[in-house]
Amino acid sequence: MLSCNILSRIKLLFTKDREFYAFCFKLLGFYPGDIRLYHLAFVHRSLPVKLGNGTYANNERLEYLGDAILDAIIADMLYRMFPRKREGFLTSTRSKIVKRESLNKIGIDIGLEAVVRSASHTLSHNSYIYGNAVEALVGAVYLDRGYDKCKRFVIERIIKPHININSIAKTEINFKSRLIEWGQKYHIPIKFDLIETSNDGHNSPIFRSAVFIGDILVSEASGYTKKESHQIASKIAYHRVSTNAKFREEIFAAFKPQMTEEHLATTTGEEQLSCTGSNSD
Repeated sequence: MLSCNILSRIKLLFTKDREFYAFCFKLLGFYPGDIRLYHLAFVHRSLPVKLGNGTYANNERLEYLGDAILDAIIADMLYRMFPRKREGFLTSTRSKIVKRESLNKIGIDIGLEAVVRSASHTLSHNSYIYGNAVEALVGAVYLDRGYDKCKRFVIERIIKPHININSIAKTEINFKSRLIEWGQKYHIPIKFDLIETSNDGHNSPIFRSAVFIGDILVSEASGYTKKESHQIASKIAYHRVSTNAKFREEIFAAFKPQMTEEHLATTTGEEQLSCTGSNSD
């Protein structure tokens, strides 16, 4: 009985889509089973395609699925790589690996610029279009070949060639994570609210988010994704609590009843939190 790969090679000889099949083989290390999934993975919502049933589709559903599968694969990989590390380390390392900037760079490095379909204006306004396509591609591989094949693809074709896990693990965590950890340390609640959504002149979505420490509004920021707006607002908020001793004292005073004597002993103003870190999702 002929293997799936041999059948795909034979099919390639007679298909009009030989060039795209060849691109996928070079990218994936195997021939696609359902080529339609891979075509759809590279269709941005700004330029949807019409399906046979008359409806229009883009890669957002595949992106949603791929995001979850990618998280699971990397969580599994880190769990095995770092058997002595705690949950906080594993979570922050995973978030640094899958942050939009990293995935977007990977998308460019593996050649997705040549195949992603989008409206021309989108490229100048959505800096994460290729990272989103990477997630959609993972979703397509998962649906086409299953979890095990998808896991091998992610580790062998995405992680190993493009990401230094040990180096990433040593870098500073993102500003949102640092802010949350700061709040947890002093038992002070940190809240992120999406306060407004709008569109720019090219109909790309704009998200505006706010950071609250307790009921105190600390910062607001906008971004082309909700995660981006959270991250920028977190950077502003973290800078305030790190460098503004008077503001920090006001926060501590407001939450003094909830803080232990040990926590209060560390809030004398001697603590200067580092504001270095990667701006990730």
